[in-house]
Amino acid sequence: MLRKHPFQMGMKRVWAVFFSPTGGTEKVTTTVAKTVAKALDAEFCAYDFTLPQGREEEVIFGAGDLVVLGTPVIAGRIPNLLLPYLNEKISGEGAVGVPVVSFGNRSYDDALIELRNIMELKGFQTIAGGGFVSEHSFSRTLGGGRPDAEDIAKLTAFGEEIAEKINAGWEYIGPVHVKGEDPIRPYFIPRDRHGNAIDIRKVKPKTGEGCCGCGICAEVCPLGSIPKENPTITPGTCMKCCACIKKCPMGAKYFDDAGFIYHKEELEELYEGRAEGEYFL
Repeated sequence: MLRKHPFQMGMKRVWAVFFSPTGGTEKVTTTVAKTVAKALDAEFCAYDFTLPQGREEEVIFGAGDLVVLGTPVIAGRIPNLLLPYLNEKISGEGAVGVPVVSFGNRSYDDALIELRNIMELKGFQTIAGGGFVSEHSFSRTLGGGRPDAEDIAKLTAFGEEIAEKINAGWEYIGPVHVKGEDPIRPYFIPRDRHGNAIDIRKVKPKTGEGCCGCGICAEVCPLGSIPKENPTITPGTCMKCCACIKKCPMGAKYFDDAGFIYHKEELEELYEGRAEGEYFL
């Protein structure tokens, strides 16, 4: 069990704790955490639970820790495959908590309030929360290149305001107010032009002839679903994070499912404008 020893006399450590298959959530989370750490003259620490080995041990925080916990948004919620880890392996024990979610330019729906509720149940005292745009996992144009400089400025302002709130003598009186509905709504269901549901849960990436067998896709798969000895197949579960596609040096990974392609293209058409992140204190 990995234990973080509490510090009883003020904020000693500021943690960026994140699941980030393609890097957007990591950038969001670490930007906020580093800003808070600098403003409070505290130590910055990071814990990455993206890969399976990062989710094996229990992680316990405590008084003296401020934890910025970040996940991507899938279908308007916290990815369901992360819920067992978040509910069973991370504990706050009085640590200050900041839930953050990154979404692909559509909406974060109830993901932020869902993460806030999980943190509260796990013993964190939430002080702030936010939803911010990152490049969509399916696309290179939907939220492409984000978080960008404008986003970083907002994330930095968010971190500075968290530090100001702490320095002003903040005392925990209950969960921070964030946007979202409670009870949490069901996962967003994509539909075709006729209103029929599109089910892509079992869709898996294909591998083209350009594959060089390097195994990078196996190394970056957050579910360990691609065998390194044969990276052309995906026998395990696929969460559609697209890490294997975006990190393949040969561009050999792709999806060819008609429903997936329709949903991706529809998202790119409907949400091509710039969405903005927001935060709550």
